Amino acid sequence: MIYTLAILALLGLPLSDQPISAKEQAQPRILVIGDSLLASHSISGRSVGHYLSRILSEPVRNNPVAGARMIYNLPISGAMGMSIPKQFRPGQYDWVVLNGGGNDLWLGCGCNKCDRKLNRLISADGRRGVIPGLVSRIRKSGARVLYVGYLRSPGFDTPIENCKDEGDALEARIARLAALDRGIVFHPITDLVPSGDLSFHAVDRIHPSLKASHAIARRLAQVIRAN
Repeated sequence: MIYTLAILALLGLPLSDQPISAKEQAQPRILVIGDSLLASHSISGRSVGHYLSRILSEPVRNNPVAGARMIYNLPISGAMGMSIPKQFRPGQYDWVVLNGGGNDLWLGCGCNKCDRKLNRLISADGRRGVIPGLVSRIRKSGARVLYVGYLRSPGFDTPIENCKDEGDALEARIARLAALDRGIVFHPITDLVPSGDLSFHAVDRIHPSLKASHAIARRLAQVIRAN
């Protein structure tokens, strides 16, 4: 299913059977790339990017893929969208909305003894690594960057509960990166989920529910409008 969605995205085909509107056929000024936080519910046209398009009344190009990583060295899978940096292609974008790094820590090192992986993603000062490299490429294209943090799960356990410390460290470094350039905005969503509220997560308690995707999109739309 992941590969099917990636092929549809790369070919520019719609992810649902609904007709393409004139708005969607226009040249998108917003590009969304990343992993399942942004890719969830794409097949039904209700991902963060889809909601963002409706809220802003702007066409949005959606390239995120579930399971994608910042560091992914297999060339075929990378071309299919599993490499987040390869999801980006320069265009006439005003904004590139992205997330990523979580799968590198969870799947790459099990969120255990991840210092080396974390440093490859982004250095402690936010200046070096795969993430700053991707952000630099995007900025050189003329687009602004809106980097989205990950959901938290206060008040209940999840299969990735042991990743909290690594996630906090990753996002602290991304915040430092954003502080270096006014064209980069880091938007954490650590406060989105009320304590004990399961409605913002899918049944796996990892991925966002429809409610969460809509709520994230509303927040990102506010950031874009304010800037």
